[in-house]
Amino acid sequence: MAELSFETLTFRTTKDELVITLLNICNTKIPKEEVEAIAPFTLSDNHTMVFDKIDQEKASTKFSFLLTKYFDSLKNILTGNKVTYIHRNSGIPLIGNVAFGIVYRGSSIIEIKPVTSCNLDCVYCSISEGLSSKKNDFIIEKEYLIEELEKLVKFIDEPVEIHIGVQGEPFLYSDMEGLIADLQAMENVRTISIDTNGTILNKDKIDRLAKNNKLQVNLSLDAINEEEARKIAGVKTYNVKHVKEVISYASQKLKVIVAPVLVQGFNDEELEEIIKFVKSLPVQPILGIQNFLRYKTGRNPGKEMSWEKFYSLLEELEKKHQIKLKLQKEDFNIKETKELSKPFKEGDIVKAVIKCPDRFPNSSIAVSGERSISIPNCQFKKDKKVSVKIARDKHNIFVGKLV
Repeated sequence: MAELSFETLTFRTTKDELVITLLNICNTKIPKEEVEAIAPFTLSDNHTMVFDKIDQEKASTKFSFLLTKYFDSLKNILTGNKVTYIHRNSGIPLIGNVAFGIVYRGSSIIEIKPVTSCNLDCVYCSISEGLSSKKNDFIIEKEYLIEELEKLVKFIDEPVEIHIGVQGEPFLYSDMEGLIADLQAMENVRTISIDTNGTILNKDKIDRLAKNNKLQVNLSLDAINEEEARKIAGVKTYNVKHVKEVISYASQKLKVIVAPVLVQGFNDEELEEIIKFVKSLPVQPILGIQNFLRYKTGRNPGKEMSWEKFYSLLEELEKKHQIKLKLQKEDFNIKETKELSKPFKEGDIVKAVIKCPDRFPNSSIAVSGERSISIPNCQFKKDKKVSVKIARDKHNIFVGKLV
């Protein structure tokens, strides 16, 4: 008999299939007959499979083969979009892509991105993420992310902030609390910041997060009026009352920044209501109003407000409500740090191997020199060898063209 248990996987069976859910956000299905070809099996609990009449090593090897095969068919539970699982044995480096992994721009803030996906559909989203998204998604093994991050932090060799700023909602990543705890334990990590819409948080989760004294939570709140808040969030189920309760409770336990995005024509009249709400709280969080900017990949529902007009508005609101709104670089203790070397630069032609689809249709990610390279207009063919001319190399984020 063999017993296989997986912390990040859950199992259930249907008449003809074994349904496997990874990290509560994506799943795949294996024909039951292929699993039974290993040996007769049962589920002793949601995380554990028991195989009869086979030893542990053989069962583990054969089932790992099936996982590898069918993980190529992972689907996002929220959207049905394809998901790529990036782990230590995937052959996909975590540096090179802006959407996942590690983004280091030569400053004391390192961005990490363990997941893509969102439970909202915000009208102003700069990368058109959310429930209506048709992009490919990524999810990263926590241990792999921590291992690679530790190498970078050791290289920088001075205190840094780790910013969890994913393309979507980070708490959809079910390993997030464990990830934050691992970051908390890293000696040269002075601050952990995370951007969230707050919809998945609750008092119990906040209490657990509060054990991490390096943590700062940046919570979005774009309107107080329920109808306006739902319109901006893009979903009818958005509960602004819950988010307000989360902000109030979290502010008493953690360092919190409330971060509305000003979108002309949507929430102009809501800013003062947000200020009043923030000032009414038992412990007042920092309020950092952001200016909506148009992006090529964004939904872009309105016009940008000029920076001159935006800062003039902030000054006016500061005086009227006696609250600091203009946050500067100095407020976040950001400084330049050691530059990370690049294995290739713009204009170079490199040999690479295609490993997975990129976020957008008809684009792929290839690997070369311990970096991932985004290749637009490149049909995905796994493990195909290609020649790529590097078109972008800024901050070790690489984009290339097939040659």
